Order: sequence, then C-alpha cells, then structure tokens
Amino acid sequence: MGLLPRRSILYKLFFITILLQGYFRWVEAQHCVWYGECGESEKVPGKKYNCNYTGPPIPLPSEGYDLLTELCPGYDYGNRSLCCDVDQLRTLKGSLQLPLQFLSRCPACFFNLMNLFCELTCSPHQSQFLNATKVNSSSVVEVQYYIGKTFANAMYNACKDVQAPSSNVKALSLLCGKDAKDCNATNWIQYMFDINNGQTPFPIIPTFSDVPVSGHTPMNNKTYACTEGLDDGSGPCSCQDCSNACGPKPVPPPLPPPWTIFGVDAMTVIMWISYMAFLLIFLGAVIVAWCYRKRTIMSEYGPILASSNPLSLNSDNPDHVNASCCETLGERFENALRKLFSSWGAFCVQHPSLVILGSLILVGASSGGLVYMRITTDPVELWSSPTSQARQEKNYFDSHFGPFFRTVQLIITTPLNETSIYSPYFGGSDVPFGAILAKDILHQVLNLQLDIEALVASYEGQNVTLKDICLAPLAPYNDNCTILSVLNYFQNSHAVLDHWKGDDFFVYADYHSHFLYCVSAPASLNDTTVLHDPCLGTFGGPVFPWLALGGYDGTNYNNATALVITFPLNNYLNDSVRLGKALAWEKEFIKFMKNFKNPNLTIAFSAERSIEDEIDRESNSDISTIVISYAIMFIYISLALGHIHSFRRVMVDSKISLGIAGILIVLSSVASSLGIFSYAGVPLTLIVIEVIPFLVLAVGVDNIFIIVQTYQRDERMPQEELHQQIGRILGDVAPSMFLSSFSETVAFFLGALSNMPAVRTFSLFAGLAVFIDFLLQISCFVSLLGMDARRQEGNRLDIICCVKLPEGQETKTDGFLFRFFKKIYAPFILKEWVRPIIVAVFVGILSFSIAVVNKVEIGLDQKLSMPDDSYMLDYFRNMSEYLHTGAPVYFVVKDGLNYSSPEGQNVVCGGVGCNNNSLVQQVYTASLISNYTTIAFTPSSWLDDYFDWVKPQSTCCRYYNTTGTFCNASVVNSSCVHCRPMTSAGKQRPVGEEFMRFLPMFLSDNPNVKCGKGGHAAYATAVDLYPNNTGVGATYFMTYHTILKESPDFIDALKMARVLADNISQSMDHEVFAYSVFYVFYEQYLTIAYDTALNLSVSLAAIFLVTTVLLGFELRSAVLVSLTIAMILVNMFGVMWLWDISLNAVSLVNLVMSCGISVEFCSHIVRAFSISVKKNRVERAEEALAHMGSSVFSGITLTKFGGILILALSKSQIFQVFYFRMYLAIVLLGAAHGLIFLPVLLSYIGPSVNKAKVFAANQRYAGTERERLLNH
Repeated sequence: MGLLPRRSILYKLFFITILLQGYFRWVEAQHCVWYGECGESEKVPGKKYNCNYTGPPIPLPSEGYDLLTELCPGYDYGNRSLCCDVDQLRTLKGSLQLPLQFLSRCPACFFNLMNLFCELTCSPHQSQFLNATKVNSSSVVEVQYYIGKTFANAMYNACKDVQAPSSNVKALSLLCGKDAKDCNATNWIQYMFDINNGQTPFPIIPTFSDVPVSGHTPMNNKTYACTEGLDDGSGPCSCQDCSNACGPKPVPPPLPPPWTIFGVDAMTVIMWISYMAFLLIFLGAVIVAWCYRKRTIMSEYGPILASSNPLSLNSDNPDHVNASCCETLGERFENALRKLFSSWGAFCVQHPSLVILGSLILVGASSGGLVYMRITTDPVELWSSPTSQARQEKNYFDSHFGPFFRTVQLIITTPLNETSIYSPYFGGSDVPFGAILAKDILHQVLNLQLDIEALVASYEGQNVTLKDICLAPLAPYNDNCTILSVLNYFQNSHAVLDHWKGDDFFVYADYHSHFLYCVSAPASLNDTTVLHDPCLGTFGGPVFPWLALGGYDGTNYNNATALVITFPLNNYLNDSVRLGKALAWEKEFIKFMKNFKNPNLTIAFSAERSIEDEIDRESNSDISTIVISYAIMFIYISLALGHIHSFRRVMVDSKISLGIAGILIVLSSVASSLGIFSYAGVPLTLIVIEVIPFLVLAVGVDNIFIIVQTYQRDERMPQEELHQQIGRILGDVAPSMFLSSFSETVAFFLGALSNMPAVRTFSLFAGLAVFIDFLLQISCFVSLLGMDARRQEGNRLDIICCVKLPEGQETKTDGFLFRFFKKIYAPFILKEWVRPIIVAVFVGILSFSIAVVNKVEIGLDQKLSMPDDSYMLDYFRNMSEYLHTGAPVYFVVKDGLNYSSPEGQNVVCGGVGCNNNSLVQQVYTASLISNYTTIAFTPSSWLDDYFDWVKPQSTCCRYYNTTGTFCNASVVNSSCVHCRPMTSAGKQRPVGEEFMRFLPMFLSDNPNVKCGKGGHAAYATAVDLYPNNTGVGATYFMTYHTILKESPDFIDALKMARVLADNISQSMDHEVFAYSVFYVFYEQYLTIAYDTALNLSVSLAAIFLVTTVLLGFELRSAVLVSLTIAMILVNMFGVMWLWDISLNAVSLVNLVMSCGISVEFCSHIVRAFSISVKKNRVERAEEALAHMGSSVFSGITLTKFGGILILALSKSQIFQVFYFRMYLAIVLLGAAHGLIFLPVLLSYIGPSVNKAKVFAANQRYAGTERERLLNH
C-alpha cells in the first residue's frame, strides 16, 4: 500500500516536467529570428540584410499600422508585437509589387502568397518555422524556411491558372522563372526565395513537410482555394483565372460524318444509280421507237406537205395555213427582224462612208474615256464589296483605331545542321539547341537586322529611315521601333548576346540560359540567371516566342529551325505623303534583300507591298504571252476568212484586210466599253483587261465568220444587186447574232448584281463590250464586207486593191470545212446507231460532274497569284512550314457600352466578379478548344489590366497632389500620392467619374520595373476615348488565330470568329464583331457557292427569256439551249475538280464567261434548226449542223484553240490554272456540246417545224432558185 502513493507522486512529477518542457519550448517559439534591417546585401546591390535578433516580438510603431493593415491584416490586433519593423514592411511591399500586379486579380491566390511572405517577414512565431543557418556579425545571411506541403500546394493550385491579360500568357510564366506548364509548388517557391532572381537579398532555403522537422513545425496556415471568397468580402476568382471555377472543359462538337451509302460517297452512288436508270429507260425508248418506225414509216411533215390535206402547205389553197397563234406570232416577229436587218444591211452597203465615219466617231468618243482610266490593283478593292460586312467592319476598325499596321517580315533558316547541347550549370537536364540558335548564326542575323534598320530610302528628295515609319508604341518617350525578333531578348546588341558570367572552369549563365528564361517570360525586366538581363524588347513590349521562332515542336522553342523577324510599320488611312514614305522604304528593303547573300542563311522575305508589286510584274510579263496568243488568233482569222477557189486568185479571194478590220472592230468595242465606264468613274481590274478581249474575240469572231461564210455560200438571185444580197443575208443571220449577243449582254448585266467587285466589274464591261461589238458588226463590218465584195467582184487584189487581176472563168465551190461538215461529219453523228452512244456518253459525263460538284475546293491559294519565279513563293512556302501562330484577331466592342457602370464592366471583363459569359471569358473558353475555334490564346484585356493597375495596393496609379497630373511609378517624389484610398471602397473597381479620371493615365503609362501593368505599350490604340476624355467609345480585345495555312483554314477561322462574336453580342446585348486583316479577302468564300449558283442561274434565266422571245416564242428551243448551257456549266465543275481548279472570284468570272460563250456554241445551231424546212428532225439537225456548225467550229473553236495553247507558256500560275485550263475546258466543252450533243438532242426532241415559218419561206422564195433548192 505504501508504494502506491510514492508511484503516484512520481507520475505527477513526470507529467509536470513534460508540461514545463512544452511550456518552455512554447515560450522559446515566441522569439524572433530577426528584427530590422542592417547592412547592404553583398549579392544583390540595393537590397539589405535583416538584423540578427532572437528576442521576443516588438510592438510595431504606429507609423507602420497602415502598411500592416495593407500587407498583413492578420496581425492587425492587440499591440501588434511583431518580428519586423516599418522598414521591413516597406521592403516587403516593394518586393511584392510585381506579384501584386499580376496575381491580385485572383484574391485567394494573392492572399495565400501574402500569407507566405508575412509569416516569413513578421510572424511573432518565427522561430517555430524559421532557422537562421548563417549569421554574419549582426546580419542574417541565410535562413531555412519550413513550409507545409499542404500550404505550398494549396497556394500553387490557387494561382496556377491566373492570366496576365496584356501578355496572353499565364502569370506564373512571369513569376516562376520558367514556363507556367513547367512550374509547380516547389520550384515556384524555390525561385521566389532564390538569390539569383535579383529580388531576394540573401538565400532563403525552403523545406517542405507536413510534419515537424528538426524541432521546427512547418508553417501551414489556412489557405483559400481560388473558388472561395475571402473574409473581407472579395469574391472567388473568375473562371479565366481558376479552372476549378469553370466546370467541365468545353468539348468541340464532333465533325459531321461524311455522307456515304454503303461506305461509298453518297453523291457518287446516287448519280451512278441515276445514270444506270437513265440508260435503261433511254435505250429502251430508242429500241421501241426504232421498232415502231420499222413498222410505220412516216414523216413528221407528212400532214403539212400532203397536197390532199386541206391544211397542208402544198394544198390547193396556198393562202391558208393552219398555224397556231404562237407560231404565227413567232413568224411575224422573225419576219419583222428579217426586214429590219435586211433594210439596215442594204443601207450599210450602199452608204459605207457614212456608216464607217459614224462608227469611227462613236468609237473615238467612247474610247476617249480611256484618258480617265483607273486600274485597281488594291486587293481589298478587287475582292471585297464596299457594302460587305467585312469591308464595313474594316472601315469601322480603321476609323476608330487606325488601319492595321503594314508588315515587313523575314523567315530565316540555315543550311547548317549542327545541333548543340547546353548543360545548365545549376542543374537540370541537357537542352539541345537547333543550328539556327547557334551564337555565331545569331550574330550574323543581328548584323542583317541592324543593316535593315540602317536602310535609307528616298521619297520626293527626302531621306526615309525605318524610324520615320515604324511602329513605336512608347513614342515619344521611347522611339525604338517594334522589332519582333528573338534578338530583342538581347536588346538587339552584340554585347548583350555575348554577355556571360562564370569563372575559369564553369559558365554559370550565358545566352542559352537567357534565351530559355525569356521564351517563358517574354515580358520580364530581369531574368532569373546571374546575368539579370531584361527580356522585354527595346520598344517596351514583349516578344512572344511563337511570333519570333518557327519550326519547333510543342513549346520546345530551343528546337526551333527558323527565326522570324517582323517589322510592323505604321499604316496611314488618308495621308498619301507618309504612305509614300513607307512604300519607298519597303521598296528599298526589297531591293536590299534581293541582293543580300550569306552562305549560312537562307532567307524568305516579304513586305506589305510585295503581293501588289508581284501582281503588277506578273501582268507586265504576261503581256508578251497575251500578245502572242492574240497574234496567232489574228493570223488565223485573217487567213481562214478567205475562201480560196484557185491558186491564181489567192490574193483576190483572201480576206486578210477584212479579217484585220473585223479584229479591229472587236478591239474597238472593248476600247469603247472601257472608255464609257471610265467616263462613269468605274475602275478597271486586271481581270477585265485580261479576260474581256478574249471573250469579245470569241463572240465577235464567231459572228464575223457567220456573216462572211454565209455570204460566200450564197447565190445571188436574179436581178438582185450586191447591197440587196448582203441585206438579205444579214436579214437571215443577224437575228441569230442578235439572239446570241443580246442573250450574253443581258446575262452579263444581270451578273453585275453580284456583290464581288471583280465579278461585278467584269460583268458590266463584258456586257457592254459584247453589245457594242454586235452593233459595230451589223453596221461598220457590213459596210466593209460590201466594199470587200466589190473589190473581189472587180478582181482586185486584197490589201493592194489598186492592182487588178485579168478576168478568168472561175467555178464557185464550197469551202473544205463546210464540205466536211455537210458530207461527212453531220451525217455520221446523226446516224441511227451513233446518236444513242453520244447521248449515253454526254449524260455519263454530266452524271460524273454532278457527283463531284460539291467536292470542288473553295478558295484561292495565294501562291497561284504569284509569277512562278517570284521570291514570294519561297515566303509562302516557309510561312506554311515554319510559322506557329496565325494573324491577330480583334474582338471589337462598338461604341455605346457604359464601361463606367458595374454592369457594363461585368459583361466585358474576365476577373473577379465578372460574368461567366463575359467577352473575355467567352474568348478564353474558345481558346481552350483552339483546334475547333481557331482562337489560340486568351485575349489581352485592357479593362482587367486597368483594374489591377488602379488598385490602391499597387504603386502604379499615383498622381501629384499639387497638380493632379499623373506620376509614374518610377518617380520618387513625396508629393506623389495613390489614386485611391486604402479602404474597402478604394479596393473596389472604379466606377462613374472615377473610372474616367484615371483611365487616360493608365493608357499613357509606360511599363517599368516597379509597374509592369502600364497600358501605353499594349493598349494605347485599343481604347477610343471621346474628346476631352469624357467617356469610352469603341474598344478592342486582341488575341491570335491558330496557324492558318490553306484557304479552308482561313475560311474556317473567319466563320468561327463570327460565330463567337455573335454569341458575345447576344450575351452582352451589345454589338461586338471580330476583325482580322485577312477577313476582307476570305469573306467572299462564305457565300461563294450561293453567289455562283445565283449568278449562273440568273444568267441562264436571262438566256432562256431572250432566246424564247428572239426565236419567235419557241419555248422548246429555249429550253434546249438553256439545258445544253447548263450541262456545259455543270461539266465545267467536273473539269475544275479533275484539274484542281478552286472556286473563287477568278473562276466565277470564267464560269460567267463560259455561260456567255456557250450561247455562241448553241444558239446559232438551234436557230438554224428552228428555221429549217427539211422533212424531219434528223435532216433539220443535219442541215443546221452543216451550215452553222462549220462557221461555229472555224469561228470559235479553232480561233480560240491556237490562242489558248500559248497561255500554257505563261509565267503566271494564275494564267496557267485559271485561264489556260479553264479556257481550254470552255472551248472543248462548248464545242463538244454545241457541235456533237446538241444536234443529236435536237434530232430526238427538237421543236416541230413552225408551220407559219415554212409557209412564209415558201411564199418568199416562190419562183426563185431557192424554191428549187428548198423542194430538193
């Protein structure tokens, strides 16, 4: 029993001892590690050590209360006993300025970070988690900081997504010493406490643990997640700065599956089945009809030719014919046209001098407008309608923010293939560097860059340098030009590039380490290496690695195989002098680069003027090709018009002078059309100059051949004089010419309804040229034909008309081509067994073309617009191969939004308290699925940066309390005071008048070491302020597209940006549009399929209506003409698919033209068929083909064929693709359909004979030689 009390006493003593040990250790934990500031840091000049002090915390003097409340409000209680004095608090505030500016947009992140530094600097329990490992006399020169892993990870997780709006990167890229993706909780804290970052005066060695280590309890204070609000009322971070606040990542909609049937393209299957069905039905019908005809042989003309039939034309009552109302109307219309043209033709032959002189006067007067001719080479004017959405948006952007800058760019590669390995001194894996990043190569590139900067051009006697025209965002404080080059990481200096730190054995840091830091933090003013060189460009802005490097994988910029140097130049809207200076400097640049030689560098280059210059050069180089092409056509026409009866009469029967006159008439009509529209101020385009002569030559020459060959085949009637004969011939053929010319004119003028300037201009000029050509042919040419006929009848030589050949007996014979068509060709293709084969083949080709219509690519490859020896081809190739980012895209908020109100701010901004569907938030969300949206990065947001800049905790926004003017953060002056008070209201966003008071200061503030948020460099042009800074007008938020290489990429980017802008507009209830410099060129492709269908449909409808009227209201004839032309057009799409010709404005012009030329191939044949009075359809088709087919073949097909083949020799790729290939297809398809398919179609389903026309013909030719021929 006695032992128990003794044992109990021992237990009590033991327990008391343990409690006392805990108490003394707790008391010991209350002491400090340092207090106050002592001597200068040896490693970091300008920074101070903290004084060694192991006593208890000391109450803070009252002068530091405000600072404590601002920085570490958790200690603002009691007598504020701390381990820091006021000087340490001031140092802490200065050190945290940069993190504050970039991280305070997420309150939870910044609170956790402040906690880390407040505990380190001032905690009254310092000795619990801080251990002074090195003390030098009175100064602490190294400490160990025990930090809880939980705290470190929570702090990192709250901060990892925070954005730096002006840089389009995550804030940790600027604060972690490496790219944000390589940053983690451990290395971020290690970097902040590393002496090499230029901010930490002595090493602070962090040790991460959640359990006590070496008698120290790690600092593991409470943290806030970025999804949580703070106790002071600050809200949770925005989705843009906190991925956990966003919900699930957006998923792009799946691509629509290809339309297939049984795994095969659906259109192919449908057209194959349709073709098989057609063949079955058609061949069945042919066989049935053949069997029926074998049993009942009967002519379709039997009833109207049988004399026993009272309704027959051969009946006993010749004054009566049973014609329908339409047939009678058609015959009367035809007769009226015949009489009109016959009288006019006779007049022209009788009075040639008057007609020719009148024609010359009219042509001269019309062509006089050529002195006012303007040729448009501006691509914007060529491809974009002034009323189009993209053009209006471009004009809005230019007028509010200034035109998009001009670009001069070099893409530099090297033939060397030596990869070097860089081994970081302070640890880390080896880093390979591509040959283009070798120091020697960089020095050579820098020499080139400096040479370009030193170029001097001359404009109107004045010297022009790069500084006169370049984009200098910080001017006038900093007039350095913006040069987006990797060498700007080295301040464009050979000395900085060579800068290194090391000793006799090791290199601690050199250009390798500086490069690796700068590509991860391009906006940094001080790298983390011992070099401490800035990364920010000399012009005051960051150089993003994706703009200055090319050919790398992922974000491994060290693997780059190309350097990209971009010189943005100012563009000028209405200042021809300054624009002229920019053009002059660019010209000097191009000249310099063409002469530049360096065996170690391969350079592709471009200036803003390059494309226009090369198009001009291409046009000049193609002149010789065009001249040769036309010369061949001219020679052929001059020789082919004559019908030589014998060698002796070669010079009499030739029509060289008439052919030349006919060609001059064609050219006169072109000149007149150009002149008339030049009077009206309509500018010309290169397409007009290159295409219209070709078109009018096709139409005009065809008509010339028809007139001349009809005259050559005609027999003069008894008692008929020359003028009467030519008048009669013109009466026969002019309606056909009028039909084709008027159809084309109406079709072209309706084509002018197109929104595309190139198509509209072409259609206007072409329509007028074709009609003037027709008028000159039925007047001036007829007079010249009469004069030439008199010369020929007088046996006078062609050209040397004063020389007369002795009279001789000559036999008149038909031409070879006419005989071939009449005797061999026409009978062959209209044979019973040949016709079904022709129909089957042509319908098969049509079926194939329909199947591939939707597969024709839309767009225009830029490379095709260049000559094949152009330096721009290398540039386009390198751009596709090496560039890693697309063009800038601006989301423009139109004037009228109230940014001074919280509601107006919330629909735009991307920070705390902003709407989840705000503009910045929606663009950010789109950037998360950039493969779908083509939006590459988070947008730069002036509004979010302004809110960070104006915060009272920041040193950015200050003004002189004496004058009220802005005081830059780098100024040390006691009269500079913070813009806003350190109160809860002052920490809120500025609204109302306060918003507008400080905004102009923000937009004029240049970024510096103490304030990286100044808005002058990034946003000076992004905000259009009202006069006297009374309000905010239009503004933009800029980001970039992903890399765009081919036309479909650009079209898709435009489409997606517009969809995004429309969504933003709806959610904001305010108009927002997306603008990029290429939108004006690619907008046409959004609707080109519709425009093409509309243009061609309208043209076909016009041709149908005109043909119906001018063929004497023969509906079936008009349908067949329209059907054949439609087949030609559809087959053109088949050729385009086979021959890789994309659909764009150039090919659309050619399609509209092919519609016009097809009329020539078809309408003459159909009209000849409709007025033929042969026994049945086959014979009528044969006659039409023999008479008109030979003229069409010699007039269009052969003429064009020779000229087209020469186009294949052109240097211009656009000529080879869009003119040679398409013209060849137009002529071959037109000839094939007009001369093979159409006669066969007419022989099957051509219109029946017009009884009224046959009766009128019989009446007209009664008692003449023609009657015998007709009856025969």
